[in-house]
Amino acid sequence: MKLLPDSWIEFLNKWEIRVFIIISLMLQILLSTLGNRRKYVCKLWIRIILWCAYLLADWLAVVSLGIIAKNTLAECQKPRNENDLMWFWAQFFLLHLGGPDSITAYSLEDNELWLRHLVGMVIQAGLAFYVLLFAFPGSHWLPSLSLLIFIAGMIKYGERLSTLFAASSENFRDSLLPEPDPGPNYAKFMEEFTLKKLEGFYVGVDEVKEISVLAQDDSPDGPVIRKAYDLFLTFKRLFAGAILSFQDRDNSQSYFQKLSGERAFDVVEIELGFMFDVLYTKASIVYNVCGYVLRGITFSFTLFSWMAFWYRCERRKYTTLDLVITHLLLGVATFLEMYGVWILICSDWTSNRLSRGGKTTRFARLIRWFQQPNRKRWSKKMAQHNLLDLCVRHKSAVCPRSLKFLCTLTKIDSFIEKQWHKSFVDVSTELQKLLFEELKRYISSDSNPALSMGSRKGSFTLKNYSSLPHDLIEGREFDQRILLWHIATDICYSSKWDDEANNTDCSRKEISKHISDYMLYLLMVCPSMLPIGIGMIRFRDTCAEAREFLSERHTISSKVEACKKLLEVNTEVPPCIVKGDRSKSVLFDACILAKALEETGQRWEIISKVWVEMLAQAATHCSGSHHARQLRKGGELLTHVWLLMAHLGITEQFQISQGHARAKLIVK
Repeated sequence: MKLLPDSWIEFLNKWEIRVFIIISLMLQILLSTLGNRRKYVCKLWIRIILWCAYLLADWLAVVSLGIIAKNTLAECQKPRNENDLMWFWAQFFLLHLGGPDSITAYSLEDNELWLRHLVGMVIQAGLAFYVLLFAFPGSHWLPSLSLLIFIAGMIKYGERLSTLFAASSENFRDSLLPEPDPGPNYAKFMEEFTLKKLEGFYVGVDEVKEISVLAQDDSPDGPVIRKAYDLFLTFKRLFAGAILSFQDRDNSQSYFQKLSGERAFDVVEIELGFMFDVLYTKASIVYNVCGYVLRGITFSFTLFSWMAFWYRCERRKYTTLDLVITHLLLGVATFLEMYGVWILICSDWTSNRLSRGGKTTRFARLIRWFQQPNRKRWSKKMAQHNLLDLCVRHKSAVCPRSLKFLCTLTKIDSFIEKQWHKSFVDVSTELQKLLFEELKRYISSDSNPALSMGSRKGSFTLKNYSSLPHDLIEGREFDQRILLWHIATDICYSSKWDDEANNTDCSRKEISKHISDYMLYLLMVCPSMLPIGIGMIRFRDTCAEAREFLSERHTISSKVEACKKLLEVNTEVPPCIVKGDRSKSVLFDACILAKALEETGQRWEIISKVWVEMLAQAATHCSGSHHARQLRKGGELLTHVWLLMAHLGITEQFQISQGHARAKLIVK
């Protein structure tokens, strides 16, 4: 019994490859245009589209190559003009497997699969070559064009494989290691020392200290991209967990301490843009002389094939649809190559090369004319989540009641709560200035700010305010402090207390609110970027207590009313005495803190400094690999703060204190 009628089977056999070609072309266009934009777009939609396109593009190309190879022997008895176009199309699937320059890996984990891609390359290239062998007999001109596309496809597939290999964690780390260094020849030195001593001379040893020389090109008015690239070459070791020298720290500090907050973030932004390109695109292979030559070969082969097909094709031999599909394949491939060249011209890599040239040639001026003066390199957004908003609006009830069991079983309810109700705000210039100034204050006030920042459970800021309830603050776990200060900040922000507001207080108020909601977002959505703790348990318990409190007061319809009701609760008896330690909620501890902050009269100065400090502490505890993962999601403010702190010397990865000890013999 046949499951499908013969007419359906014949229809599928005739149309499946043609449909796959159209879909594959659409996927290549999506990957080319959106692959690089995720660097500065933080919305969820672009990641979903790219994830689907990334997985489906490879699957379609592999399946299509397999179908064509399978049908080659079965259909070789038919007239050649019915097969030669299909054999020509097969080479384009190899080209599509090579992928565009703007995306080689969707996530860091894809780089670790380079060996799997190597096996896939051997198999798929073998299938394409197998099809090519059947196409070559005879004097037909089309197989020669197939060979050109095959070579272009092998080049692009090789580029992709090389990029994945270089960006894998082990190989990336190994590429950053210096050459093995045995140091000065100790045995030879001691032989000479012993010989002189036996000859009767008085022999001493004088140690010659090496003086580190700061980099000469540290002017804040120099080319920003050139300086950012030099810093990137040094500080990319942080992403692999490698160490740096104190000379690297001194060179970086001397440069950054002369910058404004906004300019400092611009330099860090360019550096992270370079890092994104190395980890997720073909930049490390394409943006060099060899890459330019290979790109010229693939572009010229594709363009020549299109022109040759246009002039040599005998149109009466083929159907109109097949001719249209062939021109689409050639045209899209050519224009994607041109788009890749355009991206190369407009990239920071090209700008860096031009900034290092001597005389400015006409060609360099022409390229600069094409480049965008203010190109985007990250989203300059910070995600926001708010606990009291979540509770007041009952956001957890996202799934319909009829599907509640399914939502609970698949955890989709929790996912929607984290993603659907997330909002974004701009990272303002005022926030950048405040962060930069506070980080510089840490350097001047502490001899070893990196060690203090990493081990401290309290606060640098709060030691100057004795009126605050330090038992609620000192010694608390990091996730507990986030929730405590988040709710307290929200209560202070929503209350009707008279701020006697000047512009500075209003600015700090908004900045504090934005950092507070951003830190809660990290706790909910990116807990791996924060110090290890029981953050989600505390969050869920606090939400449960807040919802229970609000459900008993049915008239509350807004967060402002909720904050007012929370402040009306008598908190003379500490919550831990009444509730014990089983529940990890900090709701009413935060109310006590909010009341204490109101009494200081300087609450927004205190709150803003505390949040900046907690942001810096979180950045210190987050590993470089976790920061690298966030680059594909539009970039995180935490990552920029982390790299900025490293440039200012606030990291424990500066561990090489000096070079070789230079000793000389003193013979008397």
